[in-house]
Amino acid sequence: MLRVSHLNVYYGESHVIRDISFDVAESETVAIMGRNGMGKTTLFKSLIGVHPAKSGAVTINGNDVSAQQSYERVASGMGYVPQGRMVFPYLTVEENIRTGMENTPKDDIPEYIYGTFPVLKEMKDRKGGNLSGGQQQQLVIARALVSNPKVLLLDEPTEGLQPSIIKDIAKALNKLKSERKFSIVVSEQVLSFAMEIADRFLIIEKGEFVYQGPKESVDTAKIHSYLTV
Repeated sequence: MLRVSHLNVYYGESHVIRDISFDVAESETVAIMGRNGMGKTTLFKSLIGVHPAKSGAVTINGNDVSAQQSYERVASGMGYVPQGRMVFPYLTVEENIRTGMENTPKDDIPEYIYGTFPVLKEMKDRKGGNLSGGQQQQLVIARALVSNPKVLLLDEPTEGLQPSIIKDIAKALNKLKSERKFSIVVSEQVLSFAMEIADRFLIIEKGEFVYQGPKESVDTAKIHSYLTV
């Protein structure tokens, strides 16, 4: 569903993402883990087209999106939940969700969105900036989902959230992926959350993958060694 081939990304003269390649199968969840500053967010910004790659290719369901702008990649089937949530604080919950529907033929917010995140229905007229951190995270996931993505990118979705909310989000993502049949790529530092949702793990260190493995045989001690200073 997603194929990334020999991706190289720079900030000025700094080579941040170094010849990265990986695939994500249909309905698979891949967790990309690593410490801060190792390239996770830069990789995600490059995949969605916010930060251009110097070389390499990104394809979604066989469609090369490497030359596309961010909004075109969304139309091609890529959803993006940025680090730090980035809700529109002065728009209502419903208005925030509708900003993700520009490329969809339907006018109504799908029922499964409010069915999965009932708190958003309860607060649909409340300003996005007045929600708690956990509610805002649910909102930005909902905003990404209404574009009907084939691949959902989540950059540090558990950042700043309490454990009970993290568990709820993991449960919701697993349910949605099973029902909607999309793939997930998640950037994460919380191993317990990644273990709840991921089928496969990739560890990034200084812009390169240094470890990978399926959940069934994952070496949690080795992953912890890469996540700690």
